[in-house]
Amino acid sequence: MSPASETGRDHDPLVLIRKVCQRFHSVARQLRLRKDYRPTIEVDDEYDLQDLLCALLKVEFDEVATDEWTPPYTEGASRTTLLVNRDQIAIVAKKTGPGMTTKELTDQILADAAHYRTQGRCSTLFCFVYDPEGRIGSPKRLETTLTSVSEHCRIEVLVAPK
Repeated sequence: MSPASETGRDHDPLVLIRKVCQRFHSVARQLRLRKDYRPTIEVDDEYDLQDLLCALLKVEFDEVATDEWTPPYTEGASRTTLLVNRDQIAIVAKKTGPGMTTKELTDQILADAAHYRTQGRCSTLFCFVYDPEGRIGSPKRLETTLTSVSEHCRIEVLVAPK
């Protein structure tokens, strides 16, 4: 059995996901510091964020699947959700940027939560908000406001870095 077993005997999957997300910014920053200014991955948008997050989750989880869906806030563009722990945990990654307000971000997370609650496929929706420029004025309040537990689905929000 691998040290990153998904069975829950070795580690709580949410603890592992939180750890990956809390260290994400350090990894992204390290990738920019390449010798002789070699090309690297820059986390410029949500697609870059998802690619790097997926790779990092594969260090901790044997299987990372994806789910494509079209949220109402994307004007017809599909979004990818990462699925771990035998699809019991859906991970939505969001990156703050110019023009995105905290209210828009909140509305997006609420729409994601509504979608995954009605799907009934996962027991937890984990929303990772990558905020490298510190655009969210009160990240702890956003996390507290949007994190919830119901009988059908737990919603957890983590903003990083803080």
